[in-house]
Amino acid sequence: MPAQGPFPPSGLCLGGASIPSGANPGEAHSPRPFSREMAPGAPVLLLLLLLLGLLLLPPLPGLPPRAAGCPAACRCYSATVECGALRLRVVPLGIPPGTQTLFLQDNNIARLEPGALAPLAALRHLYLHNNSLRALESGAFRAQPRLLELALTGNRLRGLRGGAFAGLAQLRVLYLAGNQLVRLLDFTFLHLPRLQELHLQENSIELLEDQALAGLSSLALLDLSRNQLGTITREALQPLASLQVLRLTENPWRCDCALHWLGAWIKEGGQRLFSTRDKKITCAEPPRLALQSLLEVSGSSLICIPPSVHVEPLELTANLGEDLRVACQASGYPQPLVTWRKVPQPREGRPQAQARLEGGAPGLGGQAAPDTGSGMLFLTNITLAHAGKYECEAANAGGAASVPFRLLVNASRQPPPAPPPGPPGRAPRHEAGSMAFRALGLATQTAIAAAIALLALTALLLAAMICRRRRRRKKAGAQPGEGALFVNDYSSDGPCTFAQLEELRDERGHEMFVIDRSKPLFAEGPPEAPTEGRPPEGPPPSLRLPPRVAYEIHC
Repeated sequence: MPAQGPFPPSGLCLGGASIPSGANPGEAHSPRPFSREMAPGAPVLLLLLLLLGLLLLPPLPGLPPRAAGCPAACRCYSATVECGALRLRVVPLGIPPGTQTLFLQDNNIARLEPGALAPLAALRHLYLHNNSLRALESGAFRAQPRLLELALTGNRLRGLRGGAFAGLAQLRVLYLAGNQLVRLLDFTFLHLPRLQELHLQENSIELLEDQALAGLSSLALLDLSRNQLGTITREALQPLASLQVLRLTENPWRCDCALHWLGAWIKEGGQRLFSTRDKKITCAEPPRLALQSLLEVSGSSLICIPPSVHVEPLELTANLGEDLRVACQASGYPQPLVTWRKVPQPREGRPQAQARLEGGAPGLGGQAAPDTGSGMLFLTNITLAHAGKYECEAANAGGAASVPFRLLVNASRQPPPAPPPGPPGRAPRHEAGSMAFRALGLATQTAIAAAIALLALTALLLAAMICRRRRRRKKAGAQPGEGALFVNDYSSDGPCTFAQLEELRDERGHEMFVIDRSKPLFAEGPPEAPTEGRPPEGPPPSLRLPPRVAYEIHC
């Protein structure tokens, strides 16, 4: 049977009548001459047959067929759907259920909505790299049991929940590079028994807990390069029985006793896991070993300093309702991890107190709560249940140390009963020494008392200054003309006039001037006798002003 082309053959059967090639349509099986008249309904029948023929035609070469129900702006062909770089914020609706490969890269997807991937049970390859995912909900991929490859590179993931990868029992490759991961908690990858490649490079991982990689018995490649790891334990890598490639380069490794095992393990049998470039594990701490290769540092140089703990005071009495902070100072190398805990009491029927570390999680009696570095125990609204023995423990790779602390609660100082409510619109009156002031902390009470004393002292000083000024004014009024103008310059530049005095005051900036009144500068001569016939000039003698007296001014 010859292959059909994109167009119908020369002889097409229409309604059971064959039209031979080159024959006129009106001459087929009809001896009558050609007529323009057509049977009723013939145009509709011809249109339906034409549409059916177009549907049965094979596609043109080079153009993939468009699957039914393909999302808008996406490309769908075979079992693949491409929706990359479309600025999508959510997973588009209408993806065919039989899709096996889904491209959603280079979009703005910030969250995988519950059930968004539920219809895609046949999915085998899912590419979500270069999006804005911040978290993965537990069971986000539970409906994809056949998934083999999952790409989450270049997102904004800060943490991974324990059930984030539940249901991916067939997953082989997981890309998590280029995110913002800081810690990998225990049993994060427990549901990936057949995972072979785990890419975690270019994150900010500081801590890899001992059971974080538990369950990865088939893992062959682990990439932890370009992170912030300072140390790694032997227990963390112990579950990786099938490991063949390990990359740990470009981390700020702290070369101390905790990393001694890694150097010895690489030298003994772990070299097969590292390429020539991957063996360059460089020390960042301590300063004496900075920029040296771990494999070149002797084991005796990888040392630790055991921690020492100091708590002051070792015993403290607090009142009911107060807040309390107790500092625990720990030193050592590497920096110890500080833990506060309350020692359980053997008495029965007594509720356990709740002790909370400042900035940390609350911990009940007998349970340890790791500190974030402040070493501060914070107790709020102290009750009788808080009384007892506490313990501050500091631990690092060099050892552990602890110091006990005892808290006593003064039960005699009970808060006074609340005053009866007064009439509306009037503030309640507090008695002297009531809890209205005592409820404040000791530092606050001291600050208030100091402020009151300072205000009183300031008022006394102001009163003294006012009295002193008044006395000076009275003294100046009793002796007029004395001390009106003073100078503090006793140079021998000679006498000067008042005009010169003003100039000196402006140019040289003198603040005081002195007039020597005992030395007249110009002497008055005897009065001239009047000429005969001419009356004396000026006012009469009875109205004459006293003679002008000039004084020598030392400038």
